[in-house]
Amino acid sequence: MRSRARSLTTVLACTLVVAGGAVCAPQAWTEPAAEVQGADFYLPPVPLPGGPGTIVRTEPSRLALSAPGQTGTIPAESTRMMYVSSNTHGGQTAVTGTYLEPSQPWTGPGPRPLVAYAGGTKGQGDQCAPSKLLAELVQFEPPVNMIFEYDVVALYSLLARGMAVVMTDYQGLGTPDVHGFLNRKEQAHAVLDAARAALQLPAAGMNPDSPVFLYGYSQGGMASAGAAELQPSYAPDLNVRGAYIGGPVVDDQFFIGFNDGRSSVAPAFAWILNGMAAGYPEVRAVLDTELNDTGKAILNDSAVKCAVPTGMAQNHGQTSQWTVSGEPLTALIDRSPELKAVFDEQRVGTLTPSIPVLISSARNDEGAPYVPIRDMAAGWCGGGVQVQLDSNAQIPPLTGIAGTHVLSFFPALDASQNWMIDRLADKPAPTNCAALP
Repeated sequence: MRSRARSLTTVLACTLVVAGGAVCAPQAWTEPAAEVQGADFYLPPVPLPGGPGTIVRTEPSRLALSAPGQTGTIPAESTRMMYVSSNTHGGQTAVTGTYLEPSQPWTGPGPRPLVAYAGGTKGQGDQCAPSKLLAELVQFEPPVNMIFEYDVVALYSLLARGMAVVMTDYQGLGTPDVHGFLNRKEQAHAVLDAARAALQLPAAGMNPDSPVFLYGYSQGGMASAGAAELQPSYAPDLNVRGAYIGGPVVDDQFFIGFNDGRSSVAPAFAWILNGMAAGYPEVRAVLDTELNDTGKAILNDSAVKCAVPTGMAQNHGQTSQWTVSGEPLTALIDRSPELKAVFDEQRVGTLTPSIPVLISSARNDEGAPYVPIRDMAAGWCGGGVQVQLDSNAQIPPLTGIAGTHVLSFFPALDASQNWMIDRLADKPAPTNCAALP
C-alpha cells in the first residue's frame, strides 16, 4: 500500500453547458487534495471544488478480497477517491470510488488502458459501497444477511492482464445522497467522471489521452451503456475506445413488469423508486399518494439494505401488494404522467454512441430480459454504431442465487477482454448488425 497520500497537481475543470454537454480544459490546482480518514472520508465538503471529474480527496485503501481460485489478494495497489460528478439534472454531486493500479506490467498494444468499471447491484445502503466492500472479506447484516464484493472476479482478470481499473461507487453509495439505482444519467455520469478523475492521479502514470474502456455487467451493464451513449456530449475529452455492456437492464419499467412476482428481485423495485423519489419531487408526490403503508414500509426498509437474501420486499414480491389501488407498479406507471415521463427518461438506447460496443446477453436471462437489449442494439445499429451482440442461448432458464443472469456473467469475461485488446491494436471492430441474433 502507499505510505502517504499523493499530492494532486492538476485537475480537469469542466463547465456544464445547458444541453448536458461539457466544455473541459486543464486547470492548475495550487493545493493538494485533502486526505480524510475513516468514515469522514465519505462526507463531502461544501462547496465542492471544480467541475465533473475534479478530485476532492484521496487516501490509500486496503484490499481484503482475493478472487476464487487465485492465491493472494487482488494484484493491485488501491487508492480510494472522492470526485465531483453530476446528478440527473446536471447539478454538482460528490461520488466515491476506487482506483486499482495493477502490479502486472502492461504488455498489450499501445499505452496501458484504463477500464472504467461499473459494478453490479450491491443495494442502496451506504455500507454497500464497493469501495467499502473491497476492504472487507464479507459484510454481515444480522441476523442472517451478508454480502461480499462479487465483482472481484472480473476485477482480478482485468488487473492480471495489466489493465488499470477505476470502479465507481455510483452516486449515493457511501455518500449522503440517495443512490439512484438504475438511473441512466447518474450512473453514466459517475462512470465517466471516475475515468476523468483516475487519469489525473499522479501514481497512475496516465494522461488525458490515455485509452479508456467502459465495462460493466447487470446494473453495471446499464451504466456502461448509458455512459457509451452520453459520452459524446458529456465527456468528449475522454479517449474512449469501446464499451463492453453485459446483461444490461435497458428499460426500468419493462424490468419491473418482467420480474414482478419474483421475490428475490423485489428489493430492486424499491431501490428504483427510492432513487426516483429523491431525484424527482413529482415522483415523490405520486408515491406518497399511491403507495399503501406496506409499500412505503418496503421502500424505507430497502433504502438501508444491501443486495441480501431477506427483507420486507422479499415477503411482498407482488407489487400489487404495494399500492392503494391494488394495481401492479407497471399499471400505476402507465396511468401516471409524472411516473411515465421519469421512467421513460431512464430508458437506454435513445442516443447514439460514437464508439464500438460489445453487448453480451443470455437469451434466457431471467433478470435482465433479452428483448429490450436486442431492441437497443438494433437502434444503435440503425444509427451507424459498430455493434456486436453476443447472445448466449446455451444457458438454460434458471432461477435462484445461481440463475441464468449470474451464470452468463462468466463466459463473457475472456471474450470481452480480448475484444478490448483488439480495439487497442486498431483491428476493425466486429459487427453483426446485418443479422442480429
